[in-house]
Amino acid sequence: SFDGRHGIVEVQPDARAGYLSLTLSGISTGALFDTVQRAREVFDLDAPAAEIGAALGKDSALRKMLKKQPGVRVPGAWNGFELTVRAILGQQISVKGATTIAGRIAARYGERLEIEHADAPEVLHRLFPTPDRLARARFNDIGLISSRAQTIRTLARAVKDGDVDFEAIQDPDAFCENLQSIRGIGDWTAQYVAMRALKNPDAFLGSDLALLKVLAFPARMTPKELEARAEKWRPWRAYAAMALWSSLSSSGG
Repeated sequence: SFDGRHGIVEVQPDARAGYLSLTLSGISTGALFDTVQRAREVFDLDAPAAEIGAALGKDSALRKMLKKQPGVRVPGAWNGFELTVRAILGQQISVKGATTIAGRIAARYGERLEIEHADAPEVLHRLFPTPDRLARARFNDIGLISSRAQTIRTLARAVKDGDVDFEAIQDPDAFCENLQSIRGIGDWTAQYVAMRALKNPDAFLGSDLALLKVLAFPARMTPKELEARAEKWRPWRAYAAMALWSSLSSSGG
C-alpha cells in the first residue's frame, strides 16, 4: 500500500543469468522509484558481494561455504512491522505454525487488496494489518497464546505512536535496545529485525541454535565462543550468518 493505493510487485528470475525481472501492477508513477528501490533492498541487490566474500573468506570454514554459495545476500523486508510480528509469532513454534497464524491475523484484521485495472492472483487478497489495527486486536480464537498477543499489541502501539520505527538511518544498537524494552522481545528477535528490516550488515544472532551447532558439529559452541569467533567477521556478520544457515541441509538454501 502506497499512500492509500494498493499494488502488486512480482519478482522472478530473468532469462539473463544474474538478473531479476520486476513486474508492477497498480503502482502509481509517483511511487515507482521507491517501489523499485524497495524491491532491490528485499533482494539485497546492492550488496558489495566481492568485498564481503573477500572479508569473510579469511575464515577457513566460511571460505569453503562461500565457494559453494558465492555472492551471499541477506534478504530484506518489505514491511518492518510485519517482519517483526512474524518474528514474534515464530518464537518457540515451527515456521509452518507461525505462517498459519500470520495468515489468520491477516485474514481477520488486514485490509482487502483492491487494485484498479489489474487482476490480483487468487492467493493475494489481503494486506498485512497496520499497527493501528493490531494495537487493539483481541487475537481470540486464532491460536495465539496471551503473552504473545500482548507483545504484538505493545509493539503495534509503539510503532503507531512513533516510539519504534524501522528507518535504516538509525543506530542499530539503540534500535535493538529499544525493541527489547518490549516485554516478550529478546536479543535474537531484535537482531533478526535489525538484520532484515534495518539492513544492518553487522547484525548477529549469537544465541541462534543453528549457528552454535554448524561450526562445531556434532558438538556445539557456547554463545560466548561464537561471539568471539564472529569478531573477525565484522562488519559483515549478518552475511556470515546467512552463509552458515545456507550450509545446513535443512535450510533449503
